[in-house]
Amino acid sequence: MEREVRYAVNDGLHIAYTVVGEGPIDLVYTSGIWSNLDVMWDEPRWAHVLDRLASFSRLIVFDMRGVGLSDRGPEPPFLESQMDDMSAVMSAAGSESAVIFGGARGGAMSMLFAATYPERVRALVLYAATAKTVRTADFPHGKTAQDQQAFFDRFVTEMGTGQNLDLQGPSGMDDARFVRWWARFERLVATPGAYRELAVILSELDVRSVLPSIQAPTLVVQRIGDRITPVEQARYLAGAIPGARLVELPGDDHIPFLGDGDAIVDEVEEFVTGSRPAPDVDRVLATVLFTDIVGSTERQAAMGDRAWKDIVLAHHALVRDALARWRGVENDTAGDGFYATFDGPARAVRCALDVADRVRELGIEIRAGVHTGECEIVDGKYGGIAVATGARISGLAGPSQILVSQTVRDLVTGSGLAFDDFGEHELKGLPHAWHLFAATSPDAR
Repeated sequence: MEREVRYAVNDGLHIAYTVVGEGPIDLVYTSGIWSNLDVMWDEPRWAHVLDRLASFSRLIVFDMRGVGLSDRGPEPPFLESQMDDMSAVMSAAGSESAVIFGGARGGAMSMLFAATYPERVRALVLYAATAKTVRTADFPHGKTAQDQQAFFDRFVTEMGTGQNLDLQGPSGMDDARFVRWWARFERLVATPGAYRELAVILSELDVRSVLPSIQAPTLVVQRIGDRITPVEQARYLAGAIPGARLVELPGDDHIPFLGDGDAIVDEVEEFVTGSRPAPDVDRVLATVLFTDIVGSTERQAAMGDRAWKDIVLAHHALVRDALARWRGVENDTAGDGFYATFDGPARAVRCALDVADRVRELGIEIRAGVHTGECEIVDGKYGGIAVATGARISGLAGPSQILVSQTVRDLVTGSGLAFDDFGEHELKGLPHAWHLFAATSPDAR
């Protein structure tokens, strides 16, 4: 099929994408880190899989930032920035809503996108996706820390040689031509330094908290013998995402077009072309930020009403400027406090740090709390337990302190933000103890 590489622009970065096919349904596909739009169609088996997807959809394929033909950017390609890139690609391609197909390491970003923007996701397809990479006491489905480190070291060392195919695609190891092609493809995907950076981010991956907020009909496809992504990962995803359907297929190739690639496409085609109603969007994953001025009552009494009013007005202008800069939406302002929502946790934390730093010019300090969770939408306003949690976290913060939940800390892995452990705390009216962290400016470390 005819195709042309184009570029969507997000925050000044160029994200490569192409549109193939003229089907009635938009299907946005990312194959994770194994992507380069200039050479993917050169491998006949991969071209066959992609063209089959385009036979029943308007297929939009893109290279994630830092991979293939896309820019890397000034900071590591963490999940939130990848999610923004997908949104930019959809807008550039004229797609308001689509089926999102996240392959392998593109799955985590796709899950975060589906939970955050339910109105743009008609359905979600996950292949060989991972919720959390490393095994812990509360998650027995990942690799041990030792196994992950060994894989990490080998993954980075062997990139560009094709030797890693015994894990990625064992059925292709006996084809000398393909091994040479794959080695070249690895070199065209990313540099050794970029692979190391991606491997660090992937090793720290944890999107478990996002899964219950996914509303889109979801298909989880997994090969039982996959040597990169254990089948237990898929079973966990299917159990944690409401109403998800799990399809386990025979085979041990992680690379989807090796082995029986048609079996994967068969499942996707049946899932995508079936008649399913779009969900009513009355809840969405969002990040909430609460801020207020420390010691405001005492300051007002000492300064007098008129002088304090000038300070508050200057504070409000400064906060609103920061919200505009970091794409926050003001939900409520009461006295000297702000409640805002964001479509990405890193932006919320950076906004809070920005405000805390700038209000010192006014001779005041703020405190802030940040949490990411599922919010109810009532009359266009965000509410629910997640909002209450953010407010309670803010109440524990001290002067110029930004406290975040563990959910936020986990979701911004790789963003360059730094955190100090603040311990476990009871939040009034909420169950169990909450592990909190204090955000610090990366420049201060």
